[in-house]
Amino acid sequence: MSVKTFAAIDIGSFEVSMKIYEVSAKNGMREIDHIRHSIDMGTETYATGKLGYERVEELCRVLQEYQVMMRSYQAEDYKAYATSAIREAENNIVLLDQIKNRSGIKVEVLSNSAQRFLHYKAVAWKEEGFTNIIQKGTAIVDIGGGSIQISLFDKDTLVSTQNLRLGVLRLQDRLKHLDVLPDRYESLLNEIVDSQMEGYKRLYLRDRVIDNVIVVDDYISKIVLRRKGSAQGNGYAEKALVDDYLEVFRTKHEAELGKMLDVPGESMKLLLISGILLKNIMETMGAGHIWAPGVTLCDGIAYEYAEKNKIIKPKHDFEQDIFACARNICKRYRGSKRRSETLEMMAVTVFDSMRKVHGLGKRERLLLRLAALLHDCGKFISMISPGECSYSIIMATEIIGLSHVEREIVANVVKYNYANFDYYGDIGQSHVTDKAIYLTVAKLTAILRMASGMDRSHKQKFKEIKAVLKDERLILTVDTEEDITLEKGLFDLRAGFFEEVYNVRPVIRHKRTY
Repeated sequence: MSVKTFAAIDIGSFEVSMKIYEVSAKNGMREIDHIRHSIDMGTETYATGKLGYERVEELCRVLQEYQVMMRSYQAEDYKAYATSAIREAENNIVLLDQIKNRSGIKVEVLSNSAQRFLHYKAVAWKEEGFTNIIQKGTAIVDIGGGSIQISLFDKDTLVSTQNLRLGVLRLQDRLKHLDVLPDRYESLLNEIVDSQMEGYKRLYLRDRVIDNVIVVDDYISKIVLRRKGSAQGNGYAEKALVDDYLEVFRTKHEAELGKMLDVPGESMKLLLISGILLKNIMETMGAGHIWAPGVTLCDGIAYEYAEKNKIIKPKHDFEQDIFACARNICKRYRGSKRRSETLEMMAVTVFDSMRKVHGLGKRERLLLRLAALLHDCGKFISMISPGECSYSIIMATEIIGLSHVEREIVANVVKYNYANFDYYGDIGQSHVTDKAIYLTVAKLTAILRMASGMDRSHKQKFKEIKAVLKDERLILTVDTEEDITLEKGLFDLRAGFFEEVYNVRPVIRHKRTY
């Protein structure tokens, strides 16, 4: 079995790192080198909204050096991703062009949800520890420079994920502007974190029991991993470890601490912020145990590469996590579970029967299922404008595992299930002006509208539905003992757009079971 050499590059808020891996079906992923270079890009972006000439100059120089290293390792492929420091820069389009022209490395910007999903995959890579720990109530706390992500698990299933603007660099910059004295640093940080965590607890924790916190960061994780003598093994600790280190911070000078913890001086305040964040979150949740798997975004990038190229097969079902998140959104906004599941069944049946016509794949099928599950979440806000309200809810709610573009596709399909379809050129949303994405929205909307038309009474009358494509007609054979006069009478109103998109006429045939 061949072994591939792959390079993963993470352009983060505080440093640029590259890992080189050997990837094979037999041995999985094996890290063979890890190179890091500190560049504080986040502080400048979060403060000014832009990344200046000097930082870009340094970044291009580092990436040129990484390019040389990739050649020396004969890396067959690479992926370079930028996170919030470039994502939030107003001039990021220009920056990416400069980086490509000057370093030869193509950099893609990750949306927040895509970035956190890669971190999540990196944690899942540590299969045995991950599988064991999430059997009990668990939270993944992903601490970045610009924000943190808190993802909750319940019995092996991801049930919610939320992003909070409490990143370590962002908090450091906020306190710098307040001109805080050292003895007030911790108390003010706690005030800032408390204000957001109280709202988070009220909305998402409620009676949920969280025993364990999986921490992903560049600071506290290293402290936990260096801890010796843990009964449970590498990376495991009790909450008391965080309390102990914060107490040390209160009693020693930064220089002494840096030497003791083997941490560069410029990272000491970030380590303190990370520790205070983690302590506050664990106290809010009532969690007593920490696991620091020591993974990075680069590990997630490599895992995704190996997965997409079918070199390794993941044991954890990430798609089920996406659906679990969607079902929890539906539940939160009082959506009809029975009708959502009925629409999902009918929409998927039609999708599968039309494969030769629509030319869409497995991923678009997943997006259609999500649109069916979330089709009526906007009714929680308005019964008159459910499409617009559903669009706003979906776009404002992160669904970990979906890219921003995919989330926009789902939101638009739900929106146009109710609203008149906007033809190409009339749509204002940036991503939908891409022709391929526009066609995907149109094709999925046509299917969802027709599925919705087959349940106009909202009584789930069809026990079973079969769809067969024959002579430019889609024959929909339905099995029910119910009176479907309403469904048949109004079907043409919902199916007209389907015929327009596919040039296929749908026809209902009633198979009576009595």
